[in-house]
Amino acid sequence: MKRVFAAVTAFALCASLAGCGATAAVSESAAESASESTVETAPSATETPATEESADADASEVALRIAGLKGPTTMGLVNLMSDEVASSYDFTMYGAADEIVPLLVKGDLDAAAVPANLAATLYNKTNGAVEVACINTLGVLYIVENGETVNSVEDLKGQTIVTTGKGATPEYVLRYVLSENGIDPDSDVTIEYCSEATEALSKVQAGEATIAMLPQPFVTSALSQVEGLRVALDMNEEWQKVAGSKLVTGVLVVRKDAVENDPEAFAAFMDGYKASVEAANTDVEGTAALCEQYGVVAKAALAQKALPQCNIVFETGDEMKSDLETYFNVLYAADPASVGGALPADDFYYAG
Repeated sequence: MKRVFAAVTAFALCASLAGCGATAAVSESAAESASESTVETAPSATETPATEESADADASEVALRIAGLKGPTTMGLVNLMSDEVASSYDFTMYGAADEIVPLLVKGDLDAAAVPANLAATLYNKTNGAVEVACINTLGVLYIVENGETVNSVEDLKGQTIVTTGKGATPEYVLRYVLSENGIDPDSDVTIEYCSEATEALSKVQAGEATIAMLPQPFVTSALSQVEGLRVALDMNEEWQKVAGSKLVTGVLVVRKDAVENDPEAFAAFMDGYKASVEAANTDVEGTAALCEQYGVVAKAALAQKALPQCNIVFETGDEMKSDLETYFNVLYAADPASVGGALPADDFYYAG
């Protein structure tokens, strides 16, 4: 099957955040409504969604249909998109995870790079028809300050923090890190939630706030826009100090039937994905150019500056399971709906 890749033209930086930063997770209400609208007709984990064409085709000849989001969750895939084996895959880019949910549930997509908690929600909404294959992005949230007062989490006490993601992962991460450092997020700090990272930044620019929690690659752009703005805290590091595991942002989720149809082909894809991530971390300039080419980030120059801070990884097996379980436990304690109402069972984790 001939490779199809719907290249997306240049887009505003704030749009790229829909897939990674300001909403490190899709809102539960959006994911739930999209999933429930299709879940009744979704194939089970052992069924293969088929058209007349695919029914007649040899399964080994059918390209793996993969969705990516603008932003860090797809940066690790771009080298594979440009590789000579890319004809084995159908890559499509989307601006928001909400667009991917019904397609993955119905079986119109086989795999997708999505926020980690959305993968858990999809597992619950499809009765276990999907599994997580790897972690592809660790924490992308940073505390930035226009000033020099914040050098530790304890320094946030009594401060006002502007951020995004109320009712989603950014809120849960911030509240957890504050609480574990002895700061009551409801009384010891003031948290102001904005609808977009651009809105949060505008408050800092206008002098209405001096501290914000923002995602990459927006942080890199913001540092060049606001004189005196600096990165005060890396929330990935702060999470690891108190949780004992890595903070997770994005994963690759895959339909189990797609894996079962051709396990060797999927294993080959995973090998290619691993090599692609390694290239993203070693050939930053080349990867940045591909990020612009495929519409993952608007400009190569921005991608090149942001890539080292985007924590692009390829984490599988027990390490993946351990980090995700810790992450999901924190989210579940804050709001069970954030992971689809229940913690995923062991069959959620791809064993290879």
